[in-house]
Amino acid sequence: MKAGVLHARENLVYEEVELPAPGPKDVLVKVKYTGICGSDIPRVNGNAAHNYPIILGHEFSGEVVEIGEKVESLQVGDRVAGAPLIPCMECEQCKNGDYALCETYSFIGSRRSGSFAEYIVIPEENGIRFDSSISYKKGAFFEPITVALHGINRLDFQAGSSVAILGAGNIGFFALQWLKILGARHITVFDISEERLELAKRFGADECINSSQENFLDLLTEKHFDYVYETAGNTVTIKLTFELVKKKGKVCLIGTPTRELTFSIDEWENINRKEFSLTGSWMSYSEDFPGEEWKKASQYIESGDIQIDDSLVYKIVPLSEIAEAFKMYKTPGTVKGKILIDSEK
Repeated sequence: MKAGVLHARENLVYEEVELPAPGPKDVLVKVKYTGICGSDIPRVNGNAAHNYPIILGHEFSGEVVEIGEKVESLQVGDRVAGAPLIPCMECEQCKNGDYALCETYSFIGSRRSGSFAEYIVIPEENGIRFDSSISYKKGAFFEPITVALHGINRLDFQAGSSVAILGAGNIGFFALQWLKILGARHITVFDISEERLELAKRFGADECINSSQENFLDLLTEKHFDYVYETAGNTVTIKLTFELVKKKGKVCLIGTPTRELTFSIDEWENINRKEFSLTGSWMSYSEDFPGEEWKKASQYIESGDIQIDDSLVYKIVPLSEIAEAFKMYKTPGTVKGKILIDSEK
């Protein structure tokens, strides 16, 4: 089969590799689409890959074309999205249902071969079947949709609350949609792109604030928020969460920072003076692996309550041109939305 194989930093090659064979509890999936995740970018354009050579890609959809002899829950012809985490199921965290905190987990597309390929083998339980009414393009968005919901669940969100979302990327958009489903009273989205803010408004945000403007906090209808979700992993927005949260409010950091972060004494003292709760969010899994995040994603995408349309997609790039796709990220601000890799081209 053909695959995009990373051999070294910035050395991503479209080449022929051996077709993988499913084990007794595995399925072979013909990959349709894979989204480029923000975590893939430093693996290709930086030094963040765990090993070489490696086939990356973990936000994917496809069709089951072969099943192992002991597979019971999937059959040939099923449409599936991939849940990329492979926990050990034996450590204390796994026994508690905290699979993302597994001591020795593996991960499709970073620690083992991923979906930047024509075919991929995955464990049966990692194939999330979805209805034929859901397109394969939409199926490639399951993983970021579940990441957004997991972050919201980390704060035990209560309906009727005010919410700030920092970052209008795909995780921010899906967090916005989940929060509307869950009954948020007022949602304010912050970003520095007017284009992305206009999109957030269309997806249901009550207020959109360009945080690159001078004195942008003066523009707020609500000055402080019950819940604050940071989805960008940016130093400025992480610090801004401390400013925006109400006294006794709650903050969840979903975005992954890429550089060292320091706080002044006054900034950090907000934790003491406001007595707000601060937590992080890692991946998108819960009890009964892979968890309710994945079940609800399928349910709400099928019902149309979670919307995925072409406005969220920047480009669809053939697998044969995958190296060119990653070059687009070298110029900041170029990529506005998700790049999908089409494994059939």
